[in-house]
Amino acid sequence: MSAILDASALVALANDEPAAEAVAGLLRGGEAAMVTLNLAEAVERLARFGNPFERVRDLVAPTIEQSVRLIDMDAPLAWRAAELRARHYHRTRTPVSLADCALVAAAGPQDRVATSDAPVLRVALAEGIAVLALPDSTGRPGSA
Repeated sequence: MSAILDASALVALANDEPAAEAVAGLLRGGEAAMVTLNLAEAVERLARFGNPFERVRDLVAPTIEQSVRLIDMDAPLAWRAAELRARHYHRTRTPVSLADCALVAAAGPQDRVATSDAPVLRVALAEGIAVLALPDSTGRPGSA
């Protein structure tokens, strides 16, 4: 079983947010996986909010290389992500991105989606996928 990490999980770890301890536990347990698109989203978010790109790379790359199984965004995963977004997206009720849907699409029947993003949690649960609701950046427990 893998915990498929959302970008928010990697951001929480890098910024020592409330979910960092839970994410570190998943990494230590050898069960963390991440879609390459979600990795790109996390790196972009960290760099966009004041961190020099090279510093982000130096911070994130060792963690990814040592503790995260990367899931390539291949054609079948792209088709599934697009299908999920077409079926679940709503501008106000369920504002999930294509990267969010790639995360859910990558999860198999034995996996869990690990995120603090409530719309992503709702989509995963609607698709019959187990979730690990991480606390958000303010410490509020994630919920669907």
